[in-house]
Amino acid sequence: MAIQYKNTEWDGKKIILGDHGRSADSPLKLLIGFHGADSTPENMLILGNKLQLKNALTVYPEAPIDAGKGLWSWWKDGPKQLETVHAFMSYADRIIDSAIHTAKNEYQANDIQVCLWGFSQGGAAALVYSIMGNHPISKTASVCGFLPELPETNTSKPPANILGIFGLNDNVVPSFMAEYALDECSGRGHKTDARETKQGHEVTAENLAQIELFFND
Repeated sequence: MAIQYKNTEWDGKKIILGDHGRSADSPLKLLIGFHGADSTPENMLILGNKLQLKNALTVYPEAPIDAGKGLWSWWKDGPKQLETVHAFMSYADRIIDSAIHTAKNEYQANDIQVCLWGFSQGGAAALVYSIMGNHPISKTASVCGFLPELPETNTSKPPANILGIFGLNDNVVPSFMAEYALDECSGRGHKTDARETKQGHEVTAENLAQIELFFND
């Protein structure tokens, strides 16, 4: 079926919802997609529109940091990174709270699996929240993701199933940074599948096919 999209606003930020169709005999996948730095939720939607997902509600939120010219980021690089990563965690909590509320009240979903995915800084955001956020995460996919400076936390949560894809020819997020991020996830007890490719800083058709299979499995 065609994906049914609608725009809304949560926490004063633009949100795009995508209804991929639902089935009562399996949990609803509540899949939140984090766009890259200096970007928009529409850019993530373009990628997500290529995924044929089963029983899923996709959520594309606008990041909280104003990067100018209508573009947004999840946190600031430089001296304020730690402070703004901490603020991102609180923002993501509120987005997930709103997403769960919407899934239950507008889409009549009772059994919900919260899943995350993202590209570049969005992949980093998905990884950071998976290992440190308050909500348990079922599955996470990161393309060209990394880890920023992390705040201290005592959060203990069930392990997520994490797919991390990164490229040897990425001149924005070097492969060693992406590999370190996935090693850190694994070291914190998460089930991590790291896939090194020859790609640059991009999301390829092959990446999307792997992500589609990952979330539909």
